[in-house]
Amino acid sequence: MGKLFEPVSGLLTVPYEPNEKSELRENPPRFTWMPAKSEDDRYFLQISSSEGFESDSTEQIGPLPYNFYTPNHVFESGTYYWRYALAEEDGTALQSDWSEVRSCFVPEHLPSTPLPARETRYADTNASHSRLWLQPDRIEALRVRIREDVSVCGWDVFYEKSVRPWMERELIAEPERYPDNKRVAKLWRKMYMDCQETLYAIRHLSVAGVLLEDEDILIQAKRWLLHVVSWDPRGTTSRDYNDEAAFRIAGAVAWGYDWLHGILSEEERSAVRANLLIRTEQVAHHVIDRSRIHRVPYDSHAVRSLSSVLVPACIAMLHEEPKAREWLDYTLEYYACLYSPWGGQDGGWAEGPMYWTTGLAYLIDAFNLIRQYVGIDLFQRPFFERTGDFPLYVHSPDTVRASFGDQSTLGEPPSLKTAYNIRQFAGLTGNGLYQWYYEQVKERDKDADTKFYNYGWWDFRFDDLIYNHDYPAVQAVVPVPESMESVKWFRDVGWVAFHRRMDDPEEHIQLIVKSSPYGSLSHSHGDQNGFLLHAYGEPLAIDSGYYVAHGSTMHRNWRRQTISKNSLLIDGQGQYAGTDKVLCKEAYGIVEEVVSKPGFASVRMNATAAYRETAPYLKRFIREVHWLDDSYAVIVDAVDLERPARVSWLMHSLHGMELKSQTFRVAGTKAELDGRFVYVSSGDMEISQHNQFTDVDPSEYEGLPSQWHLVAETNEAQSHRIVTLLVPMKRGDDKFVSYFIDDQDHGIHLYFTNENGTTRMIEVPKAY
Repeated sequence: MGKLFEPVSGLLTVPYEPNEKSELRENPPRFTWMPAKSEDDRYFLQISSSEGFESDSTEQIGPLPYNFYTPNHVFESGTYYWRYALAEEDGTALQSDWSEVRSCFVPEHLPSTPLPARETRYADTNASHSRLWLQPDRIEALRVRIREDVSVCGWDVFYEKSVRPWMERELIAEPERYPDNKRVAKLWRKMYMDCQETLYAIRHLSVAGVLLEDEDILIQAKRWLLHVVSWDPRGTTSRDYNDEAAFRIAGAVAWGYDWLHGILSEEERSAVRANLLIRTEQVAHHVIDRSRIHRVPYDSHAVRSLSSVLVPACIAMLHEEPKAREWLDYTLEYYACLYSPWGGQDGGWAEGPMYWTTGLAYLIDAFNLIRQYVGIDLFQRPFFERTGDFPLYVHSPDTVRASFGDQSTLGEPPSLKTAYNIRQFAGLTGNGLYQWYYEQVKERDKDADTKFYNYGWWDFRFDDLIYNHDYPAVQAVVPVPESMESVKWFRDVGWVAFHRRMDDPEEHIQLIVKSSPYGSLSHSHGDQNGFLLHAYGEPLAIDSGYYVAHGSTMHRNWRRQTISKNSLLIDGQGQYAGTDKVLCKEAYGIVEEVVSKPGFASVRMNATAAYRETAPYLKRFIREVHWLDDSYAVIVDAVDLERPARVSWLMHSLHGMELKSQTFRVAGTKAELDGRFVYVSSGDMEISQHNQFTDVDPSEYEGLPSQWHLVAETNEAQSHRIVTLLVPMKRGDDKFVSYFIDDQDHGIHLYFTNENGTTRMIEVPKAY
């Protein structure tokens, strides 16, 4: 046997887990390790209650085709040891030595989430069609209910708005190539919109035709399906040419093949299935062989394609195409073990709430299909029990420009699909706060279909039909102190949210901060140690810029960069947020501590590593944010350097600010913000503001309202201490928080007193 290659896990690769430091949140543990070969790697895994791996206490699994595994049974509480080795390609023997032995402790009372073994995983699945959503017996049951009451599950609305229009529409032509095959944003968007409408036509006509047993609808559905199958699967709707278009067309063909199976001739079935197989293989090849998300998991589109393509397509072809089972196995095992690469047990999503929305929307659809057909409920994993908290606390229904990350909805309240997602988790968990969120957004968003990020991605009538059929009604619970957390820490992604009166938009204050271990990777930005403030119905300290297009100069040079954030520059340099994924992940932050008690809440964050590439002489950047008496914030910045430098304190607003001495004031239409630098160790700040988007093509924001950018610059020094007081208030209230400083000792004691006479003290170490 040869020596096993055991490379160290890198920033972008899967870790060796579980290990002695792992805190398990579900039973059984999930096992992951770095690949031992570049390709054709297969493994044996041993798990034992004995460090010596005696045969009577050891389970051997294999050969395994990938470097991850979820057991098919729960473990008794106790300590377990594990190791792995390479297997021969035929799986008959070991090819290498055993790996280093690792251990973990399985505590009692964890959620039970085993994954059935490959050999028995599909034993109870039916080889007949349909399989996507409803199987034949459930089709007949719903058919009877529709005959009795046309409004059942929202059927009447679905039929009128999402079925009938496609009876009259002309067939959509196969998309044309880009000029010189170079992607153009406008044509790219038209292409995927055309493909989304094609999905609507095929899926909705097929479902309606079968449920109503309506020959005219079925004829039209078949006409659309065969038309799309005539498109070149290796052409403009292939995965490599436009993956968004490919995802939609593969989904359309899968639904059409499955639901229209009974009215297609054998020749037509073969043609449709062959087309679907090609399209599915393109996606599977990219995910498994190119992107290799089981080794390097940080590829948003590849991960999303599991749910948007591989799940529906492989279910539709299971028992008919051998590769479908292989790809579906990979998908289920990935979801059971490695998902989500963007968050952990707290339910956070490092890329922000908009990519939580897109990622979870397709995943919800896929998990519902898996649960209904395969009988595996992946929603039982702890992440899905908690992830509804993420939009609730960091993307509240009444807020705008008050959350981090890429957002196609930038400047608008949460999208309706975000609300539909969180309603799904209300149905799964019974959490009434999630239902309240859904109802609030639904009430506000009356014209969802007019927005490309809705209509180009999903149909809410179809969502309603499925949800109303599959899930119970949940009673909304209003978010008052008794029902929610006033301070919410998402440890997995490094976000912390402070809230006051979420139940009333006119009284609500939301302050969120971020210092993330994901750095500026993917759809995250260079905003470690940043903050955002929304109060009394209006954004005050904003995430600045506009959504133009991914890859635009606004996106690359402004939105992703620290210059657009409420954080710091060192000698004019922000955090690394370029194109090197390794450097993006290395430009991370850490939330070191969160404290919450009546009248006083605080977070301490460390973003030193985020400037390692751009300002390597930075020794330390610690930011403490204190939220006091649910009414004002004190921000304490501590910056230490190897040589003297200037620090720029940044804040952004929708409104021009009134600047006086060491103060700034934002006056909005509903709310105001009084800001003042109450202590700066290097002397008075030089304060200015401007309304330009630096290094951005002016044509990208022509005609859009100005935004204002505060820059407060220190004198040059090797150490800096900056204490900033932020007091949000309703427009015209003109309240203030008084303060004084006691600096007789080695520390600086700052005392703040609000309008109710309550005084709080914050201690700041001196800069020496």
